[in-house]
Amino acid sequence: MNILGRKSTKVLVAAALLAGLSSASYAAEKVYKWKLATTWGPTLSPFIDAPKNLAKMVKKMSNGRLIIRVDASNKHKSAFGILDMVKGGQYDMGHSASYYWKGKDINTLPFTTMPFGMTAVEQYGWFYYGGGMDLMQKTYKKHKVLSFPGGNTGNQMGGWFRKEINSVDDLKGLKMRIPGFAGEIMAALGSTVTNIPSGELYTSLERGTIDALEWVGPGMDIKMGFHKVAPYYYTGWHEPGTELQFLVNQKKMAKLPKDLQEILKSAIKLSAYDMYVQNYHMSGVAWAKIGSDYPNIKIKTFPKSVMDAMKTANKKLLVEKTKGQPLLKEILDSQAAYQSKAREWTKMSDYLYLQDNL
Repeated sequence: MNILGRKSTKVLVAAALLAGLSSASYAAEKVYKWKLATTWGPTLSPFIDAPKNLAKMVKKMSNGRLIIRVDASNKHKSAFGILDMVKGGQYDMGHSASYYWKGKDINTLPFTTMPFGMTAVEQYGWFYYGGGMDLMQKTYKKHKVLSFPGGNTGNQMGGWFRKEINSVDDLKGLKMRIPGFAGEIMAALGSTVTNIPSGELYTSLERGTIDALEWVGPGMDIKMGFHKVAPYYYTGWHEPGTELQFLVNQKKMAKLPKDLQEILKSAIKLSAYDMYVQNYHMSGVAWAKIGSDYPNIKIKTFPKSVMDAMKTANKKLLVEKTKGQPLLKEILDSQAAYQSKAREWTKMSDYLYLQDNL
C-alpha cells in the first residue's frame, strides 16, 4: 500500500470512530416519552400521588432521558380500562388494582388482596421473597403486560352504612359498592353488589343508588364526605392489605435501555412504599380527630354472627372459584401457605406487642 493509501485508510478509520462516538452519544441522550393512565381522579391522594412521584423520580434519576406523563381518569375517561389500554399500547403504563380485572381474568384477583388474607407487610414479604412476583408475572404474561406492586393501603375499613348491621338478615337486599372477592361474599349473603368509580361514590350514596360502600380508610374517606349520609363506619375484614399495581407494556419495556429499565423498576418500588406510608399517616391523623371533629360517626364492628357467615361464604366460594382454575389455585395456595408461616411472627411481634401496650 502506498503512502496515500495508508493516509486514506487512517482518515476513513478516524471518520468511522467519530461516527461511532457520535452515534453512541446520541443513543445515550435519546429521550423516551411515555404515557401512564390511572384509575384515579386528579386529586385522589395518595393514589394519584404514587404515579406522579414515580414520574418525578424517573425523570430525575434518568437525567431527563425517560419522561412519563400521568393521565388521571378524567382525561382518558376509562377508569376501569387500564389493563386493556396498556395491553393494546395506547398507554405505556398504568396504575390501578388487579381485582378490577377479575371479570376478564380471574387469576388477577388475588394480587390486590383477599378477604381474611395477608396484612400489607405479610403481602410484601410474599411478593418479593415468597414467590408472589413470579406468579404475578406468570398471570400477566398472556396479557403482554408486566405487573409490579404499586402501593398498599394497609387494612381497610369495612365501609359506610346508612343503617346499622345487627344480623345477616340486614345484608339481604342491601345495595353496596364493594369490589373484588369481597363483593362476591356480600352477594352470596344476599346483597346487591356494584362497582362505581371514585368520582361517583358520594353522589351514589347521597341519592340512595347504593345503601353502603367501602372505600379505604379515614385518611381518604373523611375527605369524600361519606359520613354525612352514612354515619355507621365498620371495621375491616375484606381488604387487609390492598395492593395497587403498576402495569407496564412488555414490548415498551423491552425497548428501553437496560439502565432505564432498572431505574423504572427502582422508582416503582420506592413510590409504592411511599404511598403505603403516606396513606398510613393520613389515616392516623384523620382517626385522631374523628371523635372531636366528627361526633356523628358511629364506629362499629360487625356482629360475630355476620363475621361467621362471611367466613363461611368465603370458604365456599374459594372452593367453587378454583375448580378448573389451576393457576388461581396455585396463587391462592401460595398465599395461604405464606400467610400461615408469616402470621406466627405477626402474632409474636405486632399482635403481642400491641396487646401488652394498649
